[in-house]
Amino acid sequence: MHSTLSDVLLADGARERVAADCQALVEQELAAKSGVSAGALKVAYKVVTTVAPGYYRTTVEKLVPKLMQQLQPFWTDFHAAGGGSFGDYLAKRGDEVSEALLAVTDDLAGGSPRGAVVKAYKAVRSSAGKHIEAALPAVGTLVEKYAG
Repeated sequence: MHSTLSDVLLADGARERVAADCQALVEQELAAKSGVSAGALKVAYKVVTTVAPGYYRTTVEKLVPKLMQQLQPFWTDFHAAGGGSFGDYLAKRGDEVSEALLAVTDDLAGGSPRGAVVKAYKAVRSSAGKHIEAALPAVGTLVEKYAG
């Protein structure tokens, strides 16, 4: 087990593997969604993934360390509480965790020179928290895969 979630990324190639699993998780979550807000989310995803070849992949790779830092206090508290499933732990703190993760993407959007990406992000930002909350059990599973 790693002492911090950031330590997970120190292994050779770990950042790329974690980022690839994050991308797969996003795609899995999108495929399972339906309705109006899901339609907007899928359009935003299409914009981000087609802006430039490789943009989405490299952006996710850049975000992973920051997301791990945001999850660290939850990971520490989870272990202090005695275990169980990290995904269940995150889901019980859904609003708090989703806001912590959205702080990372808000920061990225705030400094992005890509107008189309920022516009797409702003279009879905108000509903993003509930989508992240729904994915937290899977996020917990992903973190445990690498850090557990």
